[in-house]
Amino acid sequence: MSVPLTARVLLADDHPIVRHGLRDLLNAEPDFQVVAEVSDGAEAVRRASEEDIDLAILDVSMPRMTGLLAAQQLNARGSRPRLLMLSMHENEQFLFEALRAGASGYVLKTAADRDLVHACRATMRGETFLYSGAVATLVRDYLEREPGAQTADLLTPRELEVLKLVAEGHTSDEIAELLVISRKTVDRHRANMLEKLGMRDRVDLTRYAIRRGLIVP
Repeated sequence: MSVPLTARVLLADDHPIVRHGLRDLLNAEPDFQVVAEVSDGAEAVRRASEEDIDLAILDVSMPRMTGLLAAQQLNARGSRPRLLMLSMHENEQFLFEALRAGASGYVLKTAADRDLVHACRATMRGETFLYSGAVATLVRDYLEREPGAQTADLLTPRELEVLKLVAEGHTSDEIAELLVISRKTVDRHRANMLEKLGMRDRVDLTRYAIRRGLIVP
């Protein structure tokens, strides 16, 4: 999915004041335009299905249909729109369910003025955005699981370098500059790692990097 010059955004939140604040925050940026506002998950699914929406920002808790259920339904329909969850709750169960539902990120409302624009841009690039405490939650969850098959020797030294930088939050362009390789080569390494490790996305790679000791949470 290519990144549009101006992403068309749907906001779903049952509090009008919150929606209006988020709308003003995003519309102040040149690469976002809020084109739809709804107050429940069912309406979010309908509008996103009927209109040309690039990014849906869904509140986790809404009447009629929660944002989590709306995300599941939208994710099952294909690659558009990209999904970002918004919540008042720093709740690990909500976080895990959001990621399982296909969301590319999870933003706390208490930090929306600081994080939302960055999270939206990361989501549109196909990357994952997590609030600061989420990494520790993912680490704990990963370490509590039974260790699987040994994969230490699957990755090449260069892939391990790329993995570390991915887990630290660097973009593909930044990794290319740091390692003096092309963006295309970085993307190929990322794709190879996901295939070798049987993983889906950056979140899975970050968990693996922590387990390998490549980064310290």
